[in-house]
Amino acid sequence: MAFQKAVKGTALIGGGAIATVFGLSQFSQYRNKHRAFVHVQAAEAVTVPIKNHFPTREQQILALQTTSEFDVLVIGGGATGCGCALDAVTRGLKTALLERDDFSSGTSSRSTKLIHGGVRYLQKAIMKLDFEQYKMVKEALEERANLLEIAPHLSAPLPIMLPVYKWWQLPYYWFGIKLYDLVAGSQCLKSSYVLSKSRALELFPMLRKDKLVGAIVYYDGQHNDARMNLAIALTAARYGAAMANYAEVLCLLKTTDPASGKERVCGVRCRDVLTGQEFDVKAKCVINATGPFTDSVRKMDDQEVPNICQPSAGVHIVMPGYYSPDNMGLLDPATSDGRVIFFLPWEKMTIAGTTDSPTDVTSHPIPTEEDINFILNEVRNYLSVDVEVRRGDVLAAWSGIRPLVTDPNSKDTQSISRNHVVTISDSGLVTIAGGKWTTYRAMAQDTVDAAVQAHDLKAGSSKTIGLQLQGAEDWSPTLYIRLVQDYGLESEVAQHLASTYGDKAFEVAKIAQVTGKRWPIVGKRLVSEFPYIEAEVVYGVKEYARTAVDMISRRTRLAFLNVQAAEEALPRIVDIMGKELNWSEQKKKEELEAAKKFLYYEMGYKVKSEQLTDSSEISLAPSDIERYKKRFHMFDKDKKGFITILDVQRVLESISVQIAENTLHDILNEVDLNKNGQVELNEFLQLMSAIQKGYVSGSRLAVLMKTAEENLHQRVVIPVDRSGGGL
Repeated sequence: MAFQKAVKGTALIGGGAIATVFGLSQFSQYRNKHRAFVHVQAAEAVTVPIKNHFPTREQQILALQTTSEFDVLVIGGGATGCGCALDAVTRGLKTALLERDDFSSGTSSRSTKLIHGGVRYLQKAIMKLDFEQYKMVKEALEERANLLEIAPHLSAPLPIMLPVYKWWQLPYYWFGIKLYDLVAGSQCLKSSYVLSKSRALELFPMLRKDKLVGAIVYYDGQHNDARMNLAIALTAARYGAAMANYAEVLCLLKTTDPASGKERVCGVRCRDVLTGQEFDVKAKCVINATGPFTDSVRKMDDQEVPNICQPSAGVHIVMPGYYSPDNMGLLDPATSDGRVIFFLPWEKMTIAGTTDSPTDVTSHPIPTEEDINFILNEVRNYLSVDVEVRRGDVLAAWSGIRPLVTDPNSKDTQSISRNHVVTISDSGLVTIAGGKWTTYRAMAQDTVDAAVQAHDLKAGSSKTIGLQLQGAEDWSPTLYIRLVQDYGLESEVAQHLASTYGDKAFEVAKIAQVTGKRWPIVGKRLVSEFPYIEAEVVYGVKEYARTAVDMISRRTRLAFLNVQAAEEALPRIVDIMGKELNWSEQKKKEELEAAKKFLYYEMGYKVKSEQLTDSSEISLAPSDIERYKKRFHMFDKDKKGFITILDVQRVLESISVQIAENTLHDILNEVDLNKNGQVELNEFLQLMSAIQKGYVSGSRLAVLMKTAEENLHQRVVIPVDRSGGGL
């Protein structure tokens, strides 16, 4: 009854407020209907032919070297840079793009994976009567609808729950979310709704019950960010843009304009990072779309120009899928320090983030233990006490640098702009900075519009609204069934291929290896618990992957989902890539080490290893110490004070269990803290103490020894597959 009264009160309070913006709603409806018509027009107006296949990287490098002059040259292969290239090439402009690392190697692959307008920005727009913030939200919601339409295989609507723990918050949040729907207009994905406490717990059973009043559910979009970025790049390449990753810009080229006598940017000097070869690329217009590195390129143009980028680090963590429902996210609108935390299902795992703190610009941002624990503590505040949120369940962690900017054209140059900023220097360098993932297309359109005007390029209006991206054309929600039926793939693998490659999934399936099993017929997995198959590595090379890091982090998403699984897959990935790219044994070794270093520093393996070291404290009760000593001595029959592979094999043989020696070596190596080839009693007690504290989970040795102790006389087979334990 109290809940019903609150809902009625909510409707009365919010109704009047919504009525005041009814006129805005009507205008929005008109705008959206008109925009739907423009959608069709824009997509059909593209006159540039699209190729069935994109060129090889070698062909792209040759095009860069032999083309006398491009109309547009974009620096930066993130979402915005690739968006600029696609916008320019579909207008009929001769386009090139250079990226010193891999496509989406920076911020664009390290997002919260949401396609959204920004509920918190709308709140600020209302509270501060900030029309610019409102316009940003409105634009983002329009772009959200477009992105879901042009890449349906890579994106989908996601319901997000906002739990309410105080009665007065119900009308407050209800009004804000309803206004969010209203601003979206006809492009609202699905109308938001209010839930009772019991219904909220039914949909999100992990939620904290204490003092829960109810919840509000609204809809935003979710996507596979790195694959989306790559789809934009590949689409631009198919339309004829010369797109090259691992092509570093060394300096800008300039020429003197005979009419004005001023120096003008006319291209760049670049280096093929893979071969070391240097060459010039000439262009009428150069666009700087380098995200956090915006100022470094601007200073290539003018050393005296003041910085406009205010980098902010955002850390995310990935936890097992059981921490959240399969299709319901969670929003914490007010964390302990006033930030917003999302808790979302993604790729059958759970992603939580983000933090927001000032940072230095770097190509290799590292997640900190402090940020990881902040997120974990906020998650604990919203989950039931029955759910133990363990540090050891963090499967991966990463930091992304958000390139916030100050607008140099604004009177208040110190204020941070949440919107994007397009500037043109005296020498003609066009810079696009700021903004957000969702609005990449609108940012690209504004940038190319400015470039066309400033450089007097012969081009029409943007044609990217409604323009389908790589893989979208013949995709359907049931496409995966054909993959199962036609090729004999596992259903999970087929669904993964369809949602990753769209209608290009058939090209991957065609090169999938026969397993030799009754089922599946084709598709050898890289690791047992993820649906990535070996054929994707071969296909990833065609998609311009040139390093093992490219493969584990951006062609597949293994590094972002589980760093231990990524490390396990690395040797096979390197072998396949080595065969495709003719790597020497030395090169394969270097790639393996570079990828392990990436996992160690940038994906959270380092902070994982610090949870259990040879200096870790043993905080166990005396009774627990005696219990664990007894378990240890069951393996250490000779009372040596340590156990080896031979000791473990002896116990396993006594209960008729066989495990491969290399697997046993890996199992012991996880706990061998001083790396002397054996596990000492002290190391075992440190492990058990870390497990009790929640710092470590899924230790195969701990599970093996416990199971052996419990079943020594029962002859039960011991499972030793990695249990999904995290960092």
